[in-house]
Amino acid sequence: MDLITASQFSLVYNAFSFTFATMAAATLFLWLGRSQVGPAYKTALTISGLVCAIAAYHYLRIFDSWNEAYELKDGVLVATGVAFIDAYRYVDWLLTVPLLLIELILVMRLTQAETTSKCLKLGFAAALMIMLGYPGEIADNNSTRALWGTLSAIPFLYIVWELFKGLGESIERQPESVRKLIKDARLVTFGAWGFYPIVYMIPYTGLAGGNVETALQIGYTIADVIAKVGVGVMIYVIAVRKSAIEYPEYAK
Repeated sequence: MDLITASQFSLVYNAFSFTFATMAAATLFLWLGRSQVGPAYKTALTISGLVCAIAAYHYLRIFDSWNEAYELKDGVLVATGVAFIDAYRYVDWLLTVPLLLIELILVMRLTQAETTSKCLKLGFAAALMIMLGYPGEIADNNSTRALWGTLSAIPFLYIVWELFKGLGESIERQPESVRKLIKDARLVTFGAWGFYPIVYMIPYTGLAGGNVETALQIGYTIADVIAKVGVGVMIYVIAVRKSAIEYPEYAK
């Protein structure tokens, strides 16, 4: 473990704690919000809440692992010898990243054939992106990290192409009241996902020891909150607006 200061430990500790609470609260909000949308959009909110629930569980595990990795002795923070298990983060992403794309597709209510095709293609690409990135994350040298990071970027670029080109025409067919919001959700998804590679490259910056570990954990945590909670709330708003258009009983 890299040597970190007590203030760095507290910063990451508080970030993990805050994110766990945020993910748990978002889960309840999204699942309870199913009563506010029409039948066609309940699955999208169920999946969106599931994304936050999975993330909440893994952030609790990450939080516990962080506490086990360090302890305060005579006023000095020292490593306990218990490894910090960052793999929890990648297990989380392997499950939630494909679901994030699926929830966006479902709330658009495309044809069944188009929905199935895009969910399978984007879900597979998202899972592949995470699996290719993990060997680089745990590598002990930057050249190996760069290799796997580059390989991981290939499915990422495909996902970006699908979001902006593949879904472009479908978005234009959406009701005018939600069209811009769906485009915004797509942009937020792209922005949050684009932030992950930037954080991934932090070890190349020349930061020393604990600064690298602290920046990695804070960076990934910020991206997670935006990608899961932020986009989840946008999915909820889209579902509510479309329900008001398509189901008279949900019109206000």
